[in-house]
Amino acid sequence: MTNLNVPASISNEKLKDLYKEMWLIRYFDEKVDQFFAKGLIHGTTHLCVGQEASAAGSIAVLESKDKIISTHRGHGHCISKEGDVNKMMAELFGRETGYCKGKGGSMHIADVEKGNLGANGIVGGGIPLAVGAALTSKMKNENYVVLCFFGDGASNEGSFHESVNLAAIWDLPVVFICENNQYGMSGPVKDMTRVENIADRASAYGIPGKIVDGCDMLEIMNTVDEAVEQARNGNGPTLIEMKTYRWKGHSKSDAKKYRTREEENEWRAKDGIKRFKTVLIEAGVLTEDEAQALQQQASQEIEDAVKFAEASPEPSIDTLEEDVFA
Repeated sequence: MTNLNVPASISNEKLKDLYKEMWLIRYFDEKVDQFFAKGLIHGTTHLCVGQEASAAGSIAVLESKDKIISTHRGHGHCISKEGDVNKMMAELFGRETGYCKGKGGSMHIADVEKGNLGANGIVGGGIPLAVGAALTSKMKNENYVVLCFFGDGASNEGSFHESVNLAAIWDLPVVFICENNQYGMSGPVKDMTRVENIADRASAYGIPGKIVDGCDMLEIMNTVDEAVEQARNGNGPTLIEMKTYRWKGHSKSDAKKYRTREEENEWRAKDGIKRFKTVLIEAGVLTEDEAQALQQQASQEIEDAVKFAEASPEPSIDTLEEDVFA
C-alpha cells in the first residue's frame, strides 16, 4: 500500500465519491454526444470528456459556501458542484424540468443555491463575473472563495487580463483555473500564445502561477487546496494552469481534422479516471470490485437521468416570453 498525500479535508469516503463523480461526468457527456449525433438534442454543446480530473479535483477541496464560475465546456463543473444530472439532462432535452426550464441549453446552466454561478457561452465572459463575486465576498466579509474556470483561448481575451489585474491589486479571494486542453477551437495553443505556459503570465500581475498535470487528481487537489486557503486568508489570487486534453471535438460540428491519431492516443493513455483508480487501489482505499460497482452506479444514474428527461414535458407555448430579459 502507498500513503496518499491529499488535503486534510479529503477522507477515504470522499476519494471513493470522487471516483464515481468522474465517471458520472464522463457518462453524462458521452450520452449527450450520442443524442446530439441522433438529432434528439438540438443547439450545440461542448464536451469535457478527458477533462474530468480538472473539475472533480479542483472543486473537491471547496467548502459548501464557496462558489464556482464555469465555461461553455461546463457539464463537469456543474456535476462536481453537486449539480442534479436529472435537471441537467432535462435542460439539454429542452424540457421544463431543466435548470433553465428547457430554454437555456448547455451553456446557461447555473445552480446558485449550490454555489454554481453559471456557465457562460462567451469566451472569457465568466472571468469578470468571478472577480465580482470575490469582491462581494471581501466587502461583505462572507469568507467564501471563488473558483474561476476558463480555457486557454480565454487567456487571450481582454477580460482575462483586466480581471486578473483587478483581483491581484485588491487581493480578492478568487482562484483562476485555466483548463489548457491544447486547442482553442481548431487552433493549437502554441500558435495563439507566445509564452510557453499560460501560468507564466501570473508574474505580470504579481501573483503565484502554478502548472498542474490536469490528469493527476492528487496534484490537482493539493495545488488548488493551497491556492484556496491562500485566497481565503486574504493573500489574494493564484493562476493555475491545468494541462489537460479534450477527447472530443471543440463542439458537435468539429471533425478534429487538425489533430493526429497519435496525439489523441498519447493523451488517452493519460486518462485521469484510470490513473485515479490505480492510485486508490494501490493505497488500499478501493478494491477492484468496489471500483466496478461505483462505475456501474454512475452509469445507471445517467440512464435514469435520460428517462427523467424523456418523460418530462416541454415548456408550454404560453411561457415563451417568460424568463427572458429582452
